Amino acid sequence: MAVTDEAIEKIKAMIVSGELGPGDRLPPEKELAERLGLSRNSMREAVKALEVIRVLDVRRGDGTYVTSLEPHLLLEAITFVIDMHDDDSLLELFAVRRMLESQATGLAATHGDAEAIAALQAEIAGVDSGVSIDDLVAHDIRFHREIVQMTGNAYLASLIESLSSQTIRARVWRGLTEQGAVERTLSEHRAIADAIAQHDPALATSLATAHIAGVERWLRQAAQA
Repeated sequence: MAVTDEAIEKIKAMIVSGELGPGDRLPPEKELAERLGLSRNSMREAVKALEVIRVLDVRRGDGTYVTSLEPHLLLEAITFVIDMHDDDSLLELFAVRRMLESQATGLAATHGDAEAIAALQAEIAGVDSGVSIDDLVAHDIRFHREIVQMTGNAYLASLIESLSSQTIRARVWRGLTEQGAVERTLSEHRAIADAIAQHDPALATSLATAHIAGVERWLRQAAQA
């Protein structure tokens, strides 16, 4: 194992064990390096690496702290990787999103409370078939975000959010080029919301799968045209 990797593992072990928690300040570099039996240079490189993936927060003139370790921070690296992919990867991203979000929709039907369901229904009531493409995309993002938040799983919500950001362009393309896309999208959203309101996870999962698969089919056809 490289020395820097060893330093990363030792700092990670301190966090995992609870010796260092969210918001805690790390000991000074020299003290920590001596304590872990590592060189200051390898310790410095380890801190830089952990800062990049949002585990540590280096505050110049103040010290180095453990971040909040919240899911949206820790999953930013995944978002970066996804954003680096080109348009040819959209189908693969949609396939992953379909698998995750369909199950999340089933969980929403199981765990969604009256307040969350009312908010979802209000979101749908706020748009109609005359909505612009830009407003439809904004609605689509809010609609799916509210569903995933009903699961109560912050990691799942952050992961799906990172996937969805890359698929916005595909939603726009579909709205601009496919006849009836607006009406179909809103109709599918209403059906999904109704299944969630009825607390029917099997139906909600099936409808969400079909909803996302419809965009996948359009993308596949567009790529072959």
